[in-house]
Amino acid sequence: MNFFIKLFIFCTYLFTPVHASEITVITGARLHTLGSEGTHEKASIIINDGLFTAIGRDLEIPRNALHIDATGKIITPGLFSPMSQLGLVEVAAVAGTNDAVQRGDQFSAGFDVAEAYNPRSTAIPVTRVDGITRATIIPRGSSPDENGNKSSVLSGLGSVVSLGEKPNYFLKRGAVVVVNFGESGSRIAAGSRALATMVLRKALDDAIDYRMNRVAFERGDLIREYSISTFDLKVLQSVIDGTIPLLFHVNRASDIGVIVNMVDDYEIQAIIAGGAEAWMVADDLASKEIPVILDGMNNLPVDFDHINARLDSASILNDAGVQISFGASLGTPNARNLRQSAGISVANGLPWDKALEAISLSPAKIFGVDISIGSIEVGKEADFVIWDSDPLELMSFPEQVFIQGIAIPMNSRQTLLRDRYLQSGADKPPAFRNR
Repeated sequence: MNFFIKLFIFCTYLFTPVHASEITVITGARLHTLGSEGTHEKASIIINDGLFTAIGRDLEIPRNALHIDATGKIITPGLFSPMSQLGLVEVAAVAGTNDAVQRGDQFSAGFDVAEAYNPRSTAIPVTRVDGITRATIIPRGSSPDENGNKSSVLSGLGSVVSLGEKPNYFLKRGAVVVVNFGESGSRIAAGSRALATMVLRKALDDAIDYRMNRVAFERGDLIREYSISTFDLKVLQSVIDGTIPLLFHVNRASDIGVIVNMVDDYEIQAIIAGGAEAWMVADDLASKEIPVILDGMNNLPVDFDHINARLDSASILNDAGVQISFGASLGTPNARNLRQSAGISVANGLPWDKALEAISLSPAKIFGVDISIGSIEVGKEADFVIWDSDPLELMSFPEQVFIQGIAIPMNSRQTLLRDRYLQSGADKPPAFRNR
């Protein structure tokens, strides 16, 4: 593309405000819809009122529409970080900026991090300029502190959020209940893996009993003592009826086997997060329709739960029919590395289209929001990214990100700091110049 055309497109992005109520037409791109429309060359999309309204070739451009020529570019759905602490943690080591952990025994399943979500976190612009438009924010467990306080094996509720600038940040509150299993679960339970399993089974048994005897409990006639609060018991009702899944932080194959058995025993939904050895039980996971959120960059035996980690685990799981996603270990500062994790899996056998799906449509399906986002289809929210080249290549970068039909500012605290010290004609940053 001619340099001046590129400059024109850039200036259009930069200086033209795009509002959800305006009609926007984008033409000429290679379009990966991940929906029924498949992949189109030189495709067009029309966005109106924050939704995709038309997709295809040779579409009639409405009058007064904002027209963006994306010839030679690639368009994909917005990316989805399936588990993060965006908006919950600014600096992990500074307690006052860390709202992802609760210590003590007041609550477990009912601890809702959505109440602490900060949509103005500086980490959010850093993340979304890399093409990430949605995220599931989750609590995390922690080991006992010096005072003996600890979080529960049941860490609390996670929610799906938009990283855009509209005030309706929450797409789905209470989307998942987080459980710490394996090595981390045993630490939190201050015992063994068996104790962590017992804690969870006791909580689920209590929730079932509470459902069956709720009236007697509220009258004070019930003798049984529950292991968790009434508030937690009420949250777990949605788990035992199968409407909210349990997300298990777990890596060892034998621990995943325990979870598979619990899915049978309690008829609950489960999600595996981490899954370093999930490939070893891929057939079991596929048969129970248990999805896995992987760390695509994990191939090192960092502990005994990762002894059999391998870079082609995503490919093995996909071949077995397991629904996969990426981002299991990408904390707040590194959520933007989502596509790097997917790209590494492509280099190790995962088909390219499956890798793209794993960071967009697949997490939307896992958390039950694919009716609204995850693919480019008529009627869905207009979350999409215009890329300068292959989005799974490390050297590619978004030229523009749209969330709910709005072109978001392509800057962050980091880019502003960069620009501050890259002044035209200056041989050194201001801090190093003589005064």
